[in-house]
Order: sequence, then structure tokens, then C-alpha cells
Amino acid sequence: MNFVYLSQLLRALLLVVTFESCNAQEITSNILQLEKSIPLQVKGRIDHLDVNLKDQIIYVAALGNNTLEAVDLKTGKVRSIKGLDEPQGVAYIPQTKEILVANGGTGDCVFYDALSFKNTGTIHLNSDADDVRYDSVSKKIYVGYGEGGIAIIDAGTHQQLGDIKLPAHPESFQLDKDLNLLFINIPDAHMVGVVDLKKLTLVNKWLRSTPSANFPMAVDSVNHRVFVGYRHPAKLIVFDGKSGKEISNMAITGDADDLYYDSKTNYVYVSGGSGSINIYEYPKNNIAKQIANVATRTGARTSLLIPQLSLFVLAERADGGKPADLLIYKIDKIQ
Repeated sequence: MNFVYLSQLLRALLLVVTFESCNAQEITSNILQLEKSIPLQVKGRIDHLDVNLKDQIIYVAALGNNTLEAVDLKTGKVRSIKGLDEPQGVAYIPQTKEILVANGGTGDCVFYDALSFKNTGTIHLNSDADDVRYDSVSKKIYVGYGEGGIAIIDAGTHQQLGDIKLPAHPESFQLDKDLNLLFINIPDAHMVGVVDLKKLTLVNKWLRSTPSANFPMAVDSVNHRVFVGYRHPAKLIVFDGKSGKEISNMAITGDADDLYYDSKTNYVYVSGGSGSINIYEYPKNNIAKQIANVATRTGARTSLLIPQLSLFVLAERADGGKPADLLIYKIDKIQ
């Protein structure tokens, strides 16, 4: 058998297996249209992303490079904040025009002026400052850190307001303001923790031994559904945010690191390091259907959904002689 023909056959079979493993139905590929690729002069792992909507700037926590990259979507120009120590989480605060960067190495949460990059304040956490969420209504910043905690910081005063104690290090966490709850992935404790935002204490634990390694999470705050991505095995489990009961369970791309739900389209996006972006349609009736599987570079698992701009952004780290890139996809809704 011709070697080229054999290679093409194996590739086709691999795509079929990938689609079937994700329970795909009527899979299409026109939802994400690649608009541009912006090169990044960074090496190593890339962690979380955030956006300055007004100026259309993406902030990239380049953990392996010890920098924060500020990428202008309109011009493609990139500016860097250097000398960081394992930057992991990042948040843009529009009211003060500042950037908060959470450093895993030192535990420092450092504020920077978004224009000048001048350091405007620092809060020290004991270790491993990681994922960050900003609530623009209350002007509170939530930072997961250490062996089990989430610090609450006032965005205006740069003061720590409170601390939530957890049984292990938190990964992704999301707020449901209507329920006044914070849902937290705590993989080392094999659980999703539920925190009462008034009491700042755990009020529920959704425990399970398998699947495990629950890292990414998204919340539908209208229908109160919690989307949790697991890695072993690769599963997307949807929970009822009020009762904690499992609503649905489906296979997803491997090594999932980011997960988003768009309430306008009922689309769920999952980016995984195994080399693909899965997109599901997940309506209120909870009958999910995979509608796209977009091939990506292996290891490209960090992403950002920007529904206000109809964009999906994926960070590809340098690999195999290829430089790091920020891929900008335009979202086209299927009619």
C-alpha cells in the first residue's frame, strides 16, 4: 500500500474516532472562522487570559516566560510586563484601568496601570496565587491560592477584604450572583465546592472519585447550571446549581483547561491540550449536541470567549520549532 495513501487513511480514521469519542452529531466546522494569528515572543506554558473590551486588548499570563503579554487585537502589537514570577491569573479592572496579575511563584497579586504598566499596589498571599475572577458590580476580585483558599480583594482600595478556606488548592471557580453562591473546582479533594458568598464558607460538597481532575468550569447563571470539565477520563458533567444533581454527562477533548457557556447562543466551548476545541449546543432542555470540533496545535488548551465581540481566542504555546501564537476566531452562529 502506498505510504502517502496509508497516512491519509490513518488520519481520516483518527478524525472519525475523535468525533465518535465526543458523541458528535451533525458536526460542522464553520462556527469558528480563523481571522488572524498574532505571534508571541514567549516560551513555555501559557496560563489564563483576560480582555480589556473598550481598547480590545488581550492580556496573556505567560507563565513559562515570567511575563504578561498585552496584545492589541486591532493592530497586532504586543507589549510585555517582565520580571514576574510564574504569572497564572490575570484580570482587567475597567473602573480603575488597572491589571491584576496573580503570581504563582511568590504568591503576590500585583496591580499595574494598564497604560504605563507602573506597579500601583501589591497584595501578598502565602503561595501559588492562581486563577482570578473579577465581579464588576461589587468591584471585588477573587483569587484562588495556596493549599486551599480564595482571597477577596477590593479593586478600588487594593485591600484584602476576606478569605475563604478550602480543603485543597482551587482551580477554576465561578459565581452565580442570583443564588449568591461560588462554585469551585477542587480536584485534589475530588469535589466541586459550593460557597455561600455571604457567609464565605463551604455549604456543600459535590464529591466523586471518578471522573477526576476537574479543572475548567463555566456557569449558566440564568438556568443555574454548572458545567465542569474533567480530565480522567475526559468528561463534561453538568450539575444543577441548586441541588447539585447531575443533569448530563458527555465525552470531551482531552486535557481540557478552559470551558465557557454563552447564554446568547446556548453554545458550550471546551479547549483541550490534546489538540481540539469542542463546541456543543446546550439548550434549556439539556439535550446537548456537539456541533463542531476544531483541530488545534497539541498543548493549546488556554482560551478566552469574548461574546461581546463574537470572538474566541486560543493561545498556542511554542512547540516543535513553531513559535507561540494567539489565534483569533470569529464566531458565526449556525442559523
